[in-house]
Amino acid sequence: MTATHPRQAHAARQEWAGGLTAFAAVMLMVSGVLAIFRGIMGIAEDDVFVATRNYVFEFDLTGWGWLHLALGIVAVLVSFGLMSTSLWARVAGVIIAGFILIANFLSLPYYPIWSVVMIAISGFIIWALCVVKRDNSIASFERR
Repeated sequence: MTATHPRQAHAARQEWAGGLTAFAAVMLMVSGVLAIFRGIMGIAEDDVFVATRNYVFEFDLTGWGWLHLALGIVAVLVSFGLMSTSLWARVAGVIIAGFILIANFLSLPYYPIWSVVMIAISGFIIWALCVVKRDNSIASFERR
């Protein structure tokens, strides 16, 4: 006969949930800081970006810079809320990561490799925030 240990399994799930929330918070902060730097480069019209002609979503490079700067600032602010395990921060984190994902998709012709990296990071953030149940993440942080 085997004995089951439901408390250990529950504790492991709580640790996993807390880890995913912390992962999402840190990745959203890193993503936000990088978006801020990318926004500053766009506003300064740096030579890092590729000029593309006849692109459907063609904006001025300064316009893309302001967009990325605003998304980055909001992402950093939301990541602080995620560190306190707020429900509003999880919802806002999914929304802002989605906006970052869309903005990077639309700016693929201007900075292709980095846009793909940021799309992947945003996808991981959305996954980490959606897979954790609210009560598991709060219980994990409260236990610490």
